[in-house]
Amino acid sequence: MSGWKAKRFWKAATVVPQGAGWGVRLDGRPVKTPGKTPLVVPTEAMAAAIATEWDAQQGEVKPATMPVTRAANSALDKIAVQFDEVAAMIAAYGGTDLLCYRATGPAALVARQAAAWGPLLDWAADTLAAPLVVTTGVVPVSQPRASLDRLAEVVRAFDPFRLMALHDLVAISGSLVIGLAIVRGRISVQDGWDASRIDETWQVEAWGHDEEAAELEALKREAMANAARFHALCAAPPTSAQ
Repeated sequence: MSGWKAKRFWKAATVVPQGAGWGVRLDGRPVKTPGKTPLVVPTEAMAAAIATEWDAQQGEVKPATMPVTRAANSALDKIAVQFDEVAAMIAAYGGTDLLCYRATGPAALVARQAAAWGPLLDWAADTLAAPLVVTTGVVPVSQPRASLDRLAEVVRAFDPFRLMALHDLVAISGSLVIGLAIVRGRISVQDGWDASRIDETWQVEAWGHDEEAAELEALKREAMANAARFHALCAAPPTSAQ
């Protein structure tokens, strides 16, 4: 027997002020998260994006086509109730950051990594006060305790919605520095994606595309773009001002 699936029952999704934030209503009924938490988001623009996703549903509701809604649900049901654990998990990436592990060869790959990753580590040292140690190969290297503490402090300063976006940016890229550089406007999400895929791009250039790997990469790239968009919506101005 197939499981029950939600189907469209509403005519229109609307955005309304709700408490200190914004909510979405379906024919006047407030939307709630899967955990039954009222779906109240920090900006009108984010609520409008969620309403647009609900209005785009035809027949069966397909959560996979609703990235802003899903991210908001996770921020409220998961991040907000497990904030310390999630923040610690994200901050831990600083101890094994992708940018710190360089290839030993070929020379062209070594140069490509240095050109893309060096400036980002310089930015982390100068702007975040968190210098990190670079090594070659995959043997773990110990990072300065002061730098790890500083990165953890930076991460803990996020609210649950912004932390949701940072979580996906870091998990997909494998780099806390790349995630922070994107949300702080140091680099674009495209540049962050390219920096995180230097090794994979090198392999494709050498050996060609694998269809299955290419499909998975496309999904990750889309998810990374969605995370960056979600973070931007956390501070977006009212829709009337856009």
